[in-house]
Amino acid sequence: MKIAIFGKRRQSTEDVIHITSLLERLSSKGVFICIDRNFFDAMHRLTGTPLNADDVFEDDDFCADICISIGGDGTFLRTARRVAAKEIPIIGFNTGHLGFLTEHSISEAPDLVVKLINGDYTVESRSLLEGKGIGGKVKAGVSGWGFALNEIAILRQDTASMITVNAMLDGMPVASYQGDGLIVSTPTGSTAYNLSVGGPIVQPTAPCWVLSPIAPHSLTMRPLVVADSHVIDISVESRTDTYRVTLDGRSLILPIDVRLRLRRASFVTKVIHTDDHNFIDTLRTKLLWGISKRGE
Repeated sequence: MKIAIFGKRRQSTEDVIHITSLLERLSSKGVFICIDRNFFDAMHRLTGTPLNADDVFEDDDFCADICISIGGDGTFLRTARRVAAKEIPIIGFNTGHLGFLTEHSISEAPDLVVKLINGDYTVESRSLLEGKGIGGKVKAGVSGWGFALNEIAILRQDTASMITVNAMLDGMPVASYQGDGLIVSTPTGSTAYNLSVGGPIVQPTAPCWVLSPIAPHSLTMRPLVVADSHVIDISVESRTDTYRVTLDGRSLILPIDVRLRLRRASFVTKVIHTDDHNFIDTLRTKLLWGISKRGE
């Protein structure tokens, strides 16, 4: 078995110990370990000793049976970008904060090695949004990698004035959202930016998108759930000549005459779950979902 490992560059002393233990356990089981160059170099600087690796790779020059992401949800999103259309299953070990995608603690990692090697896990397919710019000077992807596992957000830029985000589904007008912007969220991203603006929590495997306005100027504007089979066209009106688009936190500025076309990507991100973790359990542990704080 071959496992590719990605991770954030800053790790606590305690987490470094768990990471080293994980690699030792993988090696003892005969796993071929390949590590992302940035993570490898960062850990070398932290410990003064190179990690136990069979190979060190850069960019997308890797192949593996499983990918391990060590960090928070941001690290997991970056790992998903690196995996992209390879569709290699990813498991996340949390050394960050809340961690909806990285549902396992790094302290659990060494004990899960046998499950990974034996295939004792399930794999969920998560849909991604593909974003393209149309018109103006943008003809291809809206960034270097025009896909988002969590969300694509359309935001006002360099002004306190509201913007108007016009949304269409398969050419049919839906609404003109006046306010600070609009979030188009995947089911995976429903517990991210979407949740912070009052959007609904969605089961990660549901075939839908969520359109959630940001600080809408009208009380009638509410989050809308639509099928992910739709193509969403976006145009923006603003007092300025530009607006901001973010894809999972990666930000760029677009001219006002550039429209966006959002659709389901042709590939998925595969997320590994063990039998003792599921979406509802994650809601309970991360959001205290359904847990009463009232006295008996």
